[in-house]
Amino acid sequence: MEIVFMVIGGVLIGIVALLFIARAKMKSTPMVDDNEKILTLTDKNFQQLTKNKLVLVDFWASWCAPCRMMAPVLNDVAAELSGNSQVGKVNIEEFQSLAQKYRVRSIPTLILFKNGVEVNRFVGIKPKEFLLKQIQNYR
Repeated sequence: MEIVFMVIGGVLIGIVALLFIARAKMKSTPMVDDNEKILTLTDKNFQQLTKNKLVLVDFWASWCAPCRMMAPVLNDVAAELSGNSQVGKVNIEEFQSLAQKYRVRSIPTLILFKNGVEVNRFVGIKPKEFLLKQIQNYR
């Protein structure tokens, strides 16, 4: 019986240690500059820049480690898109009204807009291939 408790205790200690390591890595994720193709969306230009096209909009904040992890992925997605498909970003610290309007409750939240209307939504970190496939589904 003591061996069972020791094994369970060891496993729990290992899980806690891995969580601390993962959290430390996420917090140290550096900021990455946006690809030149990424639209910087504001409350003033949002409607105009999402009209008549397909736009994947990232709702993010600078203090959000998962958001910083998504930045390189979104850069890659933006670089691969052509035609009427684009990637845009909304800083929710600066434009809280947009986050409220689109009911963004956690970040990163990625919303796919077609002709200015939400057609799909993803929360959390997503791989490039997943995002490209979702965009392709709505072209």
